[in-house]
Amino acid sequence: MPTYTVHQAKTNLSKLLAEAEAGEDVVIARGDTPVARLTPIGDDKPKREFGACKGQFTVPDSFWDPLPEDELRRWYEAPIFPEAAKPKTRASSRTKRRKA
Repeated sequence: MPTYTVHQAKTNLSKLLAEAEAGEDVVIARGDTPVARLTPIGDDKPKREFGACKGQFTVPDSFWDPLPEDELRRWYEAPIFPEAAKPKTRASSRTKRRKA
């Protein structure tokens, strides 16, 4: 991994970018202390293929059974955002200043 000083990096930025595009990591140092790394940006994420997990697991037939009544009740009775259901009891400090 080549190391360049800040001055060298400023002078040869195009060359360093070409090295990064070629897959090389470039280190930029201030004096003897490395402070930054110039790395290539690429498609690091593997592309997903349809059916890549085929045959690795099975979904049981019970997956399609209706949920029990108690489970359905918990889904429909529970608030989606519990903190939003709480009433606001205190006025914000901004509101207090406006009234004063």
